[in-house]
Amino acid sequence: MRPAPRPLPRSFYARDAETVARELLNKRLVRVGRGKTLVGRIVETEAYLGPHDRACHTARGKTARNAVMFGPPGHAYVYFVYGMHHCLNVVTGYGDGQAVLIRAVEPLTDGLEKTNGPARVCKAFHVTRNDNGDDLRGSELFIADGPAPERIVRRARVGVDYAGAWAKRLLRFYVRGNPWVSRR
Repeated sequence: MRPAPRPLPRSFYARDAETVARELLNKRLVRVGRGKTLVGRIVETEAYLGPHDRACHTARGKTARNAVMFGPPGHAYVYFVYGMHHCLNVVTGYGDGQAVLIRAVEPLTDGLEKTNGPARVCKAFHVTRNDNGDDLRGSELFIADGPAPERIVRRARVGVDYAGAWAKRLLRFYVRGNPWVSRR
């Protein structure tokens, strides 16, 4: 019998978002509840580097919406976008407004819906604003270890054209050749 996955240590998240975004690839996103455990391999992420990053939600300072991003690392930052979608981010850094968006996950357990896109990840793993601020070292929603990917691709982030030069920064990472990646 395989041992149950365990949450990553807080020290994993207490680093800059760019490093964490790369190293989250191939880690396991785990949701326990509703009588089952859902597990998927993270295959695409985007780094948001804090208030100086014009594409980051903290670019205009601390607000009620983004306050979680200024808290301790290893917590979920979940926001609602376009009036219909949730997006899951992992708070990183040192309370300085950084986070990593989970863009795509490869299903590893039966019953997971489409997970190639941030809104689809949240829908499949039942992530809502109720999870905003949750400690990802808990027992219901967490990230567990996994092997390092063999090849990582770097590209510009998706949907941040408004951010000027920051829109062109290569802060999106994905596992090369993985069919679950949202955009190549």
